[in-house]
Amino acid sequence: MRYRLILVGRTERGFVAEGLVHYLARIRRTVPVEEVVLPDAGRGEPGWQQRTESDRILAALKPGEKVVVLDERGKLLTSPAFAAQLGSWRDQGVRDLAFIIGGAYGLTDAVRHRADLVLSLSPMVFPHQLVRVLFAEQLYRAEAILKGTGYHHG
Repeated sequence: MRYRLILVGRTERGFVAEGLVHYLARIRRTVPVEEVVLPDAGRGEPGWQQRTESDRILAALKPGEKVVVLDERGKLLTSPAFAAQLGSWRDQGVRDLAFIIGGAYGLTDAVRHRADLVLSLSPMVFPHQLVRVLFAEQLYRAEAILKGTGYHHG
């Protein structure tokens, strides 16, 4: 399988960027990962920003690509359950999987409806920058679970 991480706006410098680089490098040892950074909408009314960024996300998706959207209203999965979902798609022959992390004002219903899975990392809300690191770690953890390494102790 190949992964695409679709992000709105550049990753900030500092610990967020370092964490993202760290986990993506670990994932890339076994799975190709492409980062697609879409420009944020800039300043404007929040609803306009959300719609503009969501339109950019939908335009960036490839036909036939499975899509996972990160959203606080999504499904809560344990790390092993998330790994099992990835493994199931892999076993079904899915080749391309896109993970979407929106901007500061979130995503429209159109993006959520396009998703094959709307996933929540927590019922709490986190800054979209921090979600990048949290999700990258969980994606690495899922790959480690599927490969049977000792990274996940649960």
